[in-house]
Amino acid sequence: MSWRDFWNGEHAIYVSERHKALHYRRIAQVIAAAVPGKDAAVLDVGCGEALSADLVAAASGKLILCEAAPTVREKLKARFGTLANLSVVSPEEVEALPDGSLDLVVANSLIQYLSDVELKRALATWLAKLKPGGELILADVIPPDLSPLTDATELLGFAWRGGFFVAALGGLVRTLFSDYRKLRAQYGLSTYSAVGITALVKAAGFEGVTRRSNFGHNPHRMAFSARRPLSVPDLVLDEGANS
Repeated sequence: MSWRDFWNGEHAIYVSERHKALHYRRIAQVIAAAVPGKDAAVLDVGCGEALSADLVAAASGKLILCEAAPTVREKLKARFGTLANLSVVSPEEVEALPDGSLDLVVANSLIQYLSDVELKRALATWLAKLKPGGELILADVIPPDLSPLTDATELLGFAWRGGFFVAALGGLVRTLFSDYRKLRAQYGLSTYSAVGITALVKAAGFEGVTRRSNFGHNPHRMAFSARRPLSVPDLVLDEGANS
C-alpha cells in the first residue's frame, strides 16, 4: 500500500465527522483569507475532501482542487459540481494547465507525503503555472524534531475546544493499530527544517520565502509563503525534475 492508496480508500484519520468538518472549515477560512482578489485563480493541491471549499470559491474567481486519490476526486465533483467557478483535477492535469495562469497555489499538509524528487518536480510545476508575482503557500510542514506526542497533545487541545475530546482519545488509540501508522513506519514522513525548506524553495526559483502562521490546529508545524519573481528566464522542467 502507498500513501495514494491509503487516501484513496477508507481510513479513520479524522476521529469523528465533527473533527473532519472543523478541520476543513478552518483550512478553507485561512485559504480564503489568503486569496488576493475576487478574480484570482487559485490552486489547492492535495486538497483532500475539502468540505468547505465553497468558502474559498466564493472568495476567488476560479478555484481548482487537485487531489491524487480518484475516489476523493469523485466525492469532490459530487459535492461541488454545481459551482461554476470550481473544478476538480488530478496532479497530471495540473501539469496541463496554462503556464502563468494562477495567482495562488496552496499545498497544505502535502509535502510530508512527497519524496525529494517529487517535491522538486512539484515546485517546478507550481512555479511555471503561477503568474509573475503569484504566491505559493506551503503549510503544515513538519520539522524534524516534532514528536508524535506533541502532535497528539495539539489534537487533544483542538478536540477539547471543538467538542470532540472523547472521540479524539479513542481515535488516538485506533491510530496505534491503523494503516496510517504502518505506512508512516514503512515510508516515513518527509520533514524539513525552516532553513532546509527555504533553501529548496529558493533553489526552485521562488523569491521572498517567509514564515507565516500554520493553517491547521498545530502551531508546531510550519508554513511558508514565496512568490514567483516578476521576471523569470525561460521556465523549463529540468531532466532531474522529470525523472
